[in-house]
Amino acid sequence: MLSIDVTSVLVDDQEEAHDFYTKVLGFETKTDVPAGEGRWLTLVSPADPDGIELLLEPDYNPGVQIDGEPAAQVYKRALFDAGVPVTSFASDDLEADFERMSNMGVVFAMEPTEMDGVTIAIFDDTCGNLIQLHHVHDDD
Repeated sequence: MLSIDVTSVLVDDQEEAHDFYTKVLGFETKTDVPAGEGRWLTLVSPADPDGIELLLEPDYNPGVQIDGEPAAQVYKRALFDAGVPVTSFASDDLEADFERMSNMGVVFAMEPTEMDGVTIAIFDDTCGNLIQLHHVHDDD
């Protein structure tokens, strides 16, 4: 049986991404070791330090290009320009997270919006990505 151990978000600057994802979003560093031109830099939720790791992966691989530009950067820009989030993070209290993050200067492309038992919001991670927050409402 397969399981998800690590998932990644492509970032344009690992250090800036690390600052944002730890200081603003509240994730904790799990692994930070040199790996080629970048780092193997993973984060975890403090609520589940042995859970799924989020790899802050550099988007500048020069070996894979589209029209002379790193393919990952083309991909990221296309998703961002189309308003498509690259991933979604769960929130126990989306309204509180929205308020806290807004007060820290985070730019939201979509404020909390309820739809069919789920509230979502979408924000700019300052690293070239849109990220969705979601909160599934209990049926209680």
